[in-house]
Order: sequence, then structure tokens, then C-alpha cells
Amino acid sequence: MNKFGIFSFLMVIASVVSFLLLRGPNANLSTGIIVLGSLSFIGVVLAVLSKKWLSSILGVLLNGAVLTFAFLLLLAKGIGG
Repeated sequence: MNKFGIFSFLMVIASVVSFLLLRGPNANLSTGIIVLGSLSFIGVVLAVLSKKWLSSILGVLLNGAVLTFAFLLLLAKGIGG
């Protein structure tokens, strides 16, 4: 596993930690969506830059799951007003 693969996994961990820090009843949903979306997008780019197959596939899948969660948050914000 090379450095891009490791940084891709670190982006997933950073996304989970940022979600846990930004949650709560008074959380700013826009900030959470921007942070989760940007971290997962950077993670996908780093996973694609990785030359190892395992790092690339796992990095894209995990960061794609975080990006999907950010999209669902954006959808919920649009529905909720």
C-alpha cells in the first residue's frame, strides 16, 4: 500500500470523526455537508491516484459511501427546508 492509499483511508477516518464532532441538535447541516463532501471527494481522487488495486477499490468504495451519505444529508436538507 502506497502513500495515496493510506491518505485515502485517512480521509474516510477524518470524515467519520468530523461527522461525530459536527452532529447534535444545533449542528449546522451546511457545514457538515461541505466537510463530508470535500473530504470524500479528496479521498476518491487519492484512491484513483493509488497504483495498488486493493487500495483503489477500497478507497473508492469507502469514500463513495461517505459521499453518498453527504448527498442524502443534502437531500434531507432540501426536503426539510
